[in-house]
Amino acid sequence: MALTTIWSGSEQYLCDAELSQAFHMARVLGMPLLIEGEPGTGKTELPIQFAKDLGLQLFIYPVGSKSTVEQFVAKFDHVKYLRDSQVEVLNAQRIEKGLDPLSSSGRSTERLNDYVNLGPGALAFSHPNSVLLIDEIDKAPREFPNDLLFALSHRKFILPESGKVIETTEKDMPAIVITSNREQELPTAFKGRCIYHYISFPEPDMMQQILQKHFPKADEGLVEKCIGLFYQLRKLGLERAPSTRELLNWLKYLQTFSNSEALAKIDLKEGMGVLLKTQMDMEKAGRLLGKGRLNG
Repeated sequence: MALTTIWSGSEQYLCDAELSQAFHMARVLGMPLLIEGEPGTGKTELPIQFAKDLGLQLFIYPVGSKSTVEQFVAKFDHVKYLRDSQVEVLNAQRIEKGLDPLSSSGRSTERLNDYVNLGPGALAFSHPNSVLLIDEIDKAPREFPNDLLFALSHRKFILPESGKVIETTEKDMPAIVITSNREQELPTAFKGRCIYHYISFPEPDMMQQILQKHFPKADEGLVEKCIGLFYQLRKLGLERAPSTRELLNWLKYLQTFSNSEALAKIDLKEGMGVLLKTQMDMEKAGRLLGKGRLNG
């Protein structure tokens, strides 16, 4: 199975006890970990930092509205197969005429696996103890998670055209993390094949630890002031509340100035375009904070 020692984070990633336990449980049982939560709460970073910290191979499949299991598992290259078939026919004719055959690609139409391009799913199953991230599965068509059920249940993929089976065991199962922002509800049967964890938005004290992980040399007063305004904005009932990712970007930007200049920018509510993403939110925040319309 995927490495089963308890992982509680790294220098770059703060992993609380509940998330650490859920991730450990998934790896011990050889099941995917399904993580839901607001955008920017660290769902995607978990498998990335886990693989980086332990030096494991990482395979990523970013899900989109047109995603298919074929893209995730493997695709058969029909164009190459047709072209090679034509070359083989042409070479047979040339040999009959006593001519030298055209150069070969090294592939053979009798070996169908030569034309199968493995996707991240099949690659992860081919590499024991690797890490597989299926990111934002809630963006996928409804049939995508349903089509994954067979592979999750039987720990194997059947490649297109060739019929070759790529399978793994519970012992060699990759650590699979599936993330969702809950844009749509996932099928009950699919969720039943996963270990589930919801990442709640960090409280201010946890957020301070997260910022310290990313910016260990940041001024403590600056960090506290950033956090104060950040959570003030989140309580305003905005159309899109700022996330951890945006707070990190804001602090990164502020650190390009002297400490006094950065603190002044916070007081003047400058550079809010990194935190707020709609005109309505800009106007609402400015009105409620007594600053008029904020500027990006």
